Amino acid sequence: MKTWGKMGVALCCVCLLSAFSGDKGQKDEEEKEAANHSYNPKFMQEAIRIAVENVKNGTGGPFGAVVVKDGKVIASSGNTVTPDNDPTAHAEVNAIRKACKALGSFQLTGCEVYTSCEPCPMCLGAIYWARPERVYYACTKEDAADGGFDDSFIYKEIALKEAERSIPFLNQREEGAGEEFRLWKEKEDKVEY
Repeated sequence: MKTWGKMGVALCCVCLLSAFSGDKGQKDEEEKEAANHSYNPKFMQEAIRIAVENVKNGTGGPFGAVVVKDGKVIASSGNTVTPDNDPTAHAEVNAIRKACKALGSFQLTGCEVYTSCEPCPMCLGAIYWARPERVYYACTKEDAADGGFDDSFIYKEIALKEAERSIPFLNQREEGAGEEFRLWKEKEDKVEY
C-alpha cells in the first residue's frame, strides 16, 4: 500500500465503491474523476523531467516542481540550492516565487503544484502560505531520505523545546518587541495574507 501513495489509495477506494454499486458506466468515470480532481500526468512528468535534468546537468538537487492553473503551466523550476548558494532555493519555493510573480499575486488561488518529491518542511510551509488548491507529488519523503535528503531530523527538532534544538532558538524579548504586531492589527489599509 505504501508504494501506491494517497492517489492510489483513493483510486482503490473508488474501484471498491463502484464494484458494489449497480451502475458501472458513467458513475465510475465521475467517481474516478472526483478522486483524481484535475490530476494530469503530463505535469508530473514535467516535474520529474526537471528533477532528472537537474541531476544530469549539475544545475542543482534532484527535485523539480510545476505550478498549474486552468490546465496550463504557470511556472516551473528545479532545485537551485548549490548554484544560487541559497538554502531556500528548493524547487517548490522557486516555482511558487515564479508563479506568484507571473500571476501578480502572493497566493496561488486556483492553482495546483506538481512536485517530483513530497515537499520538505520548509516547502510545506511555503505551500501553505501560497494556498494552492492541492499538491501532487511523485516520490515520498522516504525516497528522498534514501537518496540522501532526510528531513526527519527537522520534524524531530520542531518537537523539542527551542533551547534544546541542535541550533538553539533563544527568546530574547527586548523593549519594543510586539509593537510591530500591535501596529499591524490597527493598520486599516493593510493587505492581509
